Amino acid sequence: MRRLALRTGIRWKISIAIAAVGALIAVALSLVVHNAARVSMLDNARESQLAQTLFAERLYDTTKEAKFGTKINDPALPRELREKAKQGRRATLIQGGGVPDVWAAVPLGNGTVLSSHSKFAERSTRIMQDLDRALIIGSAAVVVGGSALGVLIGGQISRRLRKAAAAAGRVAQGQTDVRVGTAVGGVVRDETDELARAVDALTDALGERIEAERRVTADIAHELRTPVTGLVTAAELLPPGRPSELVRDRAQAMRTLVEDVLEVARLDSASERAELQEIALGEFVQRRVPALDPGADVEVVRESWVNTDPRRLERILGNLLANARKHGGAPIEVKVEGRVLRIRDHGPGFPDALLHEGPSRFRTGASDRAGQGHGLGLTIAAGQAKVLGARLTFRNAGADGTGGAVAVLWLPEHAPTTTGSFPAVGPPQQP
Repeated sequence: MRRLALRTGIRWKISIAIAAVGALIAVALSLVVHNAARVSMLDNARESQLAQTLFAERLYDTTKEAKFGTKINDPALPRELREKAKQGRRATLIQGGGVPDVWAAVPLGNGTVLSSHSKFAERSTRIMQDLDRALIIGSAAVVVGGSALGVLIGGQISRRLRKAAAAAGRVAQGQTDVRVGTAVGGVVRDETDELARAVDALTDALGERIEAERRVTADIAHELRTPVTGLVTAAELLPPGRPSELVRDRAQAMRTLVEDVLEVARLDSASERAELQEIALGEFVQRRVPALDPGADVEVVRESWVNTDPRRLERILGNLLANARKHGGAPIEVKVEGRVLRIRDHGPGFPDALLHEGPSRFRTGASDRAGQGHGLGLTIAAGQAKVLGARLTFRNAGADGTGGAVAVLWLPEHAPTTTGSFPAVGPPQQP
């Protein structure tokens, strides 16, 4: 069975823990203080009652009369006191709960017992009630103060952890220049700084590894470029025929792969810069789509002028159309609405892995890869969109996700700067 998980913030956990410990300590101390005060007051009452009885004994020796409320051989005298008096001992006794009776007895000789009793002083009872009230108020103050302190301490730790998590999230999005330790900051150092240093070290190690892999990939592709170009040229010199056509096709496919790998390496290096021009997006798409895919339908719902790089925009458009043609189904629809460009096919839709993880190089999502490309088209489109400061999203149409694949390019309102920084593009609203 699946266990129910209750999610709470660390500040509330710390606050509850401090409040619980404070409550336990306050209750324990209150009980100790209450009992100690009650025992002390009862002892004082017994001593006072015995002193009164002893004074009455001295008067009785002189006057032979029981004074100050004392009695001779009181039949209500508790049995314990009577037995001790018979043994010639002076004794006191507290009897009853709530407001108890205080007894004192002294032997007079010949089996005679002088005794007295009184109720526990009303003033002492009020003092105990006031003490209990003060203990309750003090305990409540301790719990409230502990909770507030827990919220304060937990909130500080929580804020530092949230800053670390936010910085780590930006690193996961590809901002390798972000440092978790810098984001956390603060004067007080704790385990959060150790976590930040570990994440920063991991980021540096991963960055170095990725950069090394990118350089190796770029070097290999660059070294293959010359021999592959020679192979393509040599294939063109072969005599006409089916074998020669197959060789030329495979050579051209290898050349395209090498060029795509080099382009991906350049995009990964973040060294690409857009050459900006002011263009009418709808008119641009209407002119380019027929050359890229004559069978695609183009609809301009609303024209908009955008400041972008036409060459890179055409590269994105061509890759999305090629992906729709290879893996989707007719008809292919291209719609322009303001700064939003949509390309939809009516095939089986994007695979779940692409929808959840985004484009992945050398993965097409097709069960049979032969003749289906090498999976770099959408990766290049996403990289070029990043250079343009745009946002490229993928989803499936239809309520059940079987209405075809939809790629949406959201061009930014402000173009990227010449230094390569881009405006923040928040999650756009679906028109």
